[in-house]
Amino acid sequence: MSQTHPPTRAPRATSGAWAGWVAFASIMLMLTGAINGVQGLVALFQDDYFLVRTGDELLITDFTGWGIIMLVWATLLLIAGWSLFAGRSWARWFAVFAACLSILVQIAFLNSFPIWSAMIIALDVLVIFALSAHWDEAIRT
Repeated sequence: MSQTHPPTRAPRATSGAWAGWVAFASIMLMLTGAINGVQGLVALFQDDYFLVRTGDELLITDFTGWGIIMLVWATLLLIAGWSLFAGRSWARWFAVFAACLSILVQIAFLNSFPIWSAMIIALDVLVIFALSAHWDEAIRT
């Protein structure tokens, strides 16, 4: 009797338009992770850059705390994007979860940088779309 084991890697998208969407999603996750990393470094080393008229604190913490949160968050987004690109089976749901949380994280920046935050939110929505719509077509070989 042969015993089958679940694959450790998700089937890679090999053709079709949806394969491109999955690649797009992984690249956008890595890009937004890098952008969040830069935001975190700026928040750590240049407090007055994100200063808004209402004071020196963001919605949840001061700039040092926010910088650390953004650096940790950037690392998670980079892991999600790279894992999705590498075809890990768990990466799809982790990436969707990360994109959803990224939208919530960017809401905290809406006061300081509304256009920038709206652009990142839009990219996150595209990532969620790319990973949830027609997933079966994207991984069909």
